[in-house]
Amino acid sequence: MQTTELTLDTRTQRIVDLTAAVQRFCRPLGSGLVSVFAPHATAGLALIEIGSGSEEDLQEALTRLLPRDGRWTHHHGSPGHGADHVLPAFISPSMVVPVIDGKPALGTWQSIVFVDLNVDNPVRKVRLSFLTG
Repeated sequence: MQTTELTLDTRTQRIVDLTAAVQRFCRPLGSGLVSVFAPHATAGLALIEIGSGSEEDLQEALTRLLPRDGRWTHHHGSPGHGADHVLPAFISPSMVVPVIDGKPALGTWQSIVFVDLNVDNPVRKVRLSFLTG
């Protein structure tokens, strides 16, 4: 199994497009499956269309679903940080994508994005693992 780790800085961008990095990783590896994993308790991964306002729509939906206020039992960190710990229940921290001839088999408008609303930890990791088919 081939594996690598990406380091992300989410200070200025809460939703980060990983598609190009996943494509570069898969290109020399042939056909199989690529696993994308966020080893964090407060972040997740999604397949969405980007560049058309979907990133802002996703952020708005998550803000409505998981408000950053005092309702959360989990209290350490910035205000509303408890919501960050609930996020992975809605936005999974992992996904597997088929790869055909070195290309992730994504739909026309699908992009792989890292979702991180947690302002307390801006340096994040994503692990990519390739299993040959």
